[in-house]
Amino acid sequence: MKMMHISKLNHNTLFCIALSLSIFCSCSKNNSRTSEEQIRVNVDSENSNGGDSLANSIAGNSTMKQVATFPNNVILTGLSNHRLVSIYQSKVPKKESQLKRISKFSSYGEYGGDESVEHYMPGLDILYGYNLWNISHYDLITEKGNYLFNHPVLIKTIYYPSFVQDSMNKVPVNRDYYLVSVYDKDTNRDTLITKKDLRSFYHFDASTLHKKQLIPDYYSVLRSQYDSKNDVMYIFARQDENKNGMQEDTEPVHIFWISLKTPDLAKRLY
Repeated sequence: MKMMHISKLNHNTLFCIALSLSIFCSCSKNNSRTSEEQIRVNVDSENSNGGDSLANSIAGNSTMKQVATFPNNVILTGLSNHRLVSIYQSKVPKKESQLKRISKFSSYGEYGGDESVEHYMPGLDILYGYNLWNISHYDLITEKGNYLFNHPVLIKTIYYPSFVQDSMNKVPVNRDYYLVSVYDKDTNRDTLITKKDLRSFYHFDASTLHKKQLIPDYYSVLRSQYDSKNDVMYIFARQDENKNGMQEDTEPVHIFWISLKTPDLAKRLY
């Protein structure tokens, strides 16, 4: 009888030990799964954080051959022989590459958009994109192509001749140039081009081979406003007064203007 009691005791003990080990292993697996989920959430949160996202940044010394990109669309312009191709960063999370529509009367510094948005300035269509790293231009006559920028950049907005004929006061409007708002320099010297740098504003001729910076160095473009009475574009820009390569809320904002009839010169209004 004593041996049977010991055997029964051992059996119960072994059962309890096995049950404890099972619970321990189950808890360990749950803790591991929780940790993995938390890490995944943190990574996604970081990548979706607008200008601070590592996904929306470029090494300041990289070239187009060194980065992974893909062509998204052929953009039809009002210049019949000139076509653009939007070049985006490859392998971007879907939620980051989704674009919102620009309001017809919005400023380019305030809203998102897609590649078929209404233009709010007569004769110009707007292309806006997150992770838009360059624009390729192709001439159907010469059969030659080129990038607007010779290295990866962060294009905020490009204005290009509208494909559909536009008019002002029943007079046809035809544009033969491009305007680009872009982060193209590592102005704060942190080795990356991000939205923490100063934003430049350029004019390109029809061929895109001739580029001119319209807003002076040590300014960062903020937004624009259209004056339909004078066919003028006002550009608000913050001056980098301390020249540290970053815009700060305490620094002054100035206003420049360009005539959309001859947009290769910007003058200061305020």
